[in-house]
Amino acid sequence: MSLAPINLSEAAQDLATGDFGDLDPSEILLEFAPMFQPPYVLAGIGLAMGILCGLTFARLVQNKLDGWKQDRLALLPLGNFETNLPYTGIVVGITLFIGGSLQIFGFSSGAALLVAFVLSMATAGALWVQLERLMTQVENGTFSAVDFDNFDEFF
Repeated sequence: MSLAPINLSEAAQDLATGDFGDLDPSEILLEFAPMFQPPYVLAGIGLAMGILCGLTFARLVQNKLDGWKQDRLALLPLGNFETNLPYTGIVVGITLFIGGSLQIFGFSSGAALLVAFVLSMATAGALWVQLERLMTQVENGTFSAVDFDNFDEFF
C-alpha cells in the first residue's frame, strides 16, 4: 500500500488530516512527484557526448585535409559513414544538452527536447552546408580567407 496521493482529491484528503501543515493539495502532490532522472545528468551526458563526438569529427576532417594536401585525395563527398556517425553524435549530444538545460529551467521534457532538436538540426544543417562549400573551395583552389562580417557569403 502506497502512502503517496495519486490525484488532487487524495491530496485534499491528506490536507484535511493536517499532516502536511499549511501546504495546499497541489503542493502535497508535488511532494511525492517522482524524479526518475535529474536533468543535470541528461545535460552532462549530452555535453560530454557532444564534445567527444566533436573532437572525433574534427580529427576526421583534419585527416581528410592532410590527405588532400599530401596526396591530393578527394575531400568530397564528406557525407560517408565515417564522418556521418560522429556528426550525428554531435547533434544528439547537443540536443540532450540543450534539452536537459531547458528542463533545469522548468520546461517540460517533451517541449525541451523538441525545441532542442529543432535548434540542433537547424544549426547542424547550416554548418554542414558551409563545411561542404569550404571543402569545395579548397578542392577547386578558390579558397580565400573567410570573412565572418559579411553574412551574404554564407547563404
